[in-house]
Amino acid sequence: MPKVFITRQIPDKGINLLKDKGWDVSVGPEDKISREDLLEGVKGVDAILSVLTEKIDKEVMEAAGKQLKIIANYAVGYNNIDVDEAKRREIVVTNTPGVLTESVAEHTIAFLFAIAERIVEADKFIRAGKYKAWGPKMLLGADIQGKTLGIVGLGRIGSAVAQRMQDGFDVKIIYYDLKRNEELEEKFGMEYRELDDLLKEADFVSLHTALTDETRHLINAEKLALMKPSAYLINTARGPIIDEAALVEVLKEKKIAGAALDVFEKEPELMPGLTELENVVLTPHIASATLGTRDKMAEMAANNIIAVLEGNEPLNPVK
Repeated sequence: MPKVFITRQIPDKGINLLKDKGWDVSVGPEDKISREDLLEGVKGVDAILSVLTEKIDKEVMEAAGKQLKIIANYAVGYNNIDVDEAKRREIVVTNTPGVLTESVAEHTIAFLFAIAERIVEADKFIRAGKYKAWGPKMLLGADIQGKTLGIVGLGRIGSAVAQRMQDGFDVKIIYYDLKRNEELEEKFGMEYRELDDLLKEADFVSLHTALTDETRHLINAEKLALMKPSAYLINTARGPIIDEAALVEVLKEKKIAGAALDVFEKEPELMPGLTELENVVLTPHIASATLGTRDKMAEMAANNIIAVLEGNEPLNPVK
């Protein structure tokens, strides 16, 4: 009987798909699992269904044993997994692309409006009892119509953001990616820019690139210095893409207008000073946190495991 270990509690749809096979399925805690419990839980399993908070490295793979066939990550990103080590051991690694595109794109757009319209600041202002009378200069925000949105990384999510902002809000879209996409340029009326040029021109910069060695601290002090003082930075991708210490400094000094972050460099730890800033909106890595999306992610991860353990090709292999 195949054994499956799920490192954290995920939606029941995914768990039940595996249990309905009659397999031995164990599930970790609601909160982050300890390293000791992780190493114990994976012993003798054929499949691991992991989440981003768990580092699945050589030690974990060795603890699981030679029968481990697949690591199915409950996320589109997989920087928590040592993919090279998995390949060396002929262990399949899968992720959950596509199903979270809409929810993350929507969260990104919500971020854009929240920072431009100063929604969070206004909420805190009124709850603190500071609203005494309407004023013509009170909590002035930034216009969105007619502004320029710069998208860094034109994958599924970046493209979805571009389409919605161009169709619905009459903004100019510019983008940077390792590969130009002339088809999408024509479809969405976008223009390609090199990264430095994009940062200089954009009123809003939204990050949608994967985390790799090349993109770690892609947005550093030097790059932040290129942005307009009136510009905003949005990150719903991966925290380490931004040098968070450098970002805190430019926000403190108001060298850019503001930022909105759903992910953090040393998650769940935040860079000192970040929470003290009024010109930043923070959410705890919840861009894909809708009921429908999380159910689909659980189903996809489970179906990847089912495919591999039944001798079929995985649905979403990590290349």
